[in-house]
Amino acid sequence: MSNTDSYTPPKVWQWDAENGGEWAKTNRPVSGATHEQDLPVGKHDLQLYSLATPNGQKVTIMLEELLELGIDEADYDAFLIKIGDGDQFSSGFVSVNPNSKIPALMDHSTTPVTRVFESGAILQYLAEKFDALIPSDHASKTECRNWLFWQMGSAPYLGGGFGHFYSYAPFKMQYPIDRFTMEVKRQLDVLNRHLSDHDYMAGSEYSIADIAIWPWYGQLVLGELYSAKEFLTVTDYKNVLRWAKQIAERPAVKRGKRVNMTWGPKEEQLRERHSATDFEK
Repeated sequence: MSNTDSYTPPKVWQWDAENGGEWAKTNRPVSGATHEQDLPVGKHDLQLYSLATPNGQKVTIMLEELLELGIDEADYDAFLIKIGDGDQFSSGFVSVNPNSKIPALMDHSTTPVTRVFESGAILQYLAEKFDALIPSDHASKTECRNWLFWQMGSAPYLGGGFGHFYSYAPFKMQYPIDRFTMEVKRQLDVLNRHLSDHDYMAGSEYSIADIAIWPWYGQLVLGELYSAKEFLTVTDYKNVLRWAKQIAERPAVKRGKRVNMTWGPKEEQLRERHSATDFEK
């Protein structure tokens, strides 16, 4: 890869496995398993295979919130998927998520066992399964789904766009950074305007919409994602900051964001979770 002002694409693109920055060895242009390996299965009905990226944190926060509500059936095993080692390309993982992206969930309480992949789908599945963290009235429920799917469509601009070029690309390139920064700041402004007269994304009630959005945009404005607080001038988004700080204080959020975490301060890491007592170790 050359760091020049212009690039002329070839007539036919060819994959160069070394040409992709930090994630070059974990991304590839084909799907399917690279090796045979079964997934482990723990003692609970809900088996999660994940890593503490924002998408992974959505699900562990959701599960911890369900447990906080006293829903014992939401207890779960969370096994670590080391994407840097290619665990997501094992035959076992691909059988749960053919797209080889974390998180992936298996529900062993059903016959046959139910697979659920894509973080937004998992949130909705769990909310419907346990009738929790989704509003009951028509208008609020619809608003909740509006924002849940807004997040699923918007976050690739933040993660795969801004985050990649600002933090992970082999060198800094002005055009993509400028382009995705504009998108992310517009998204933050959308959230800021909405939260100016709403306590939470779906109204007065905390829901899966907040759980989906907070690991991405909440942690972004709190300085826990891409170290971009100053660059993005997050102080401009006072309503988002209020909302982000409010959610960050929830006990289930504090626990959930640690699950499958393998970097950062040791006291914030929990490689795997199989019991509530794991947080005490």
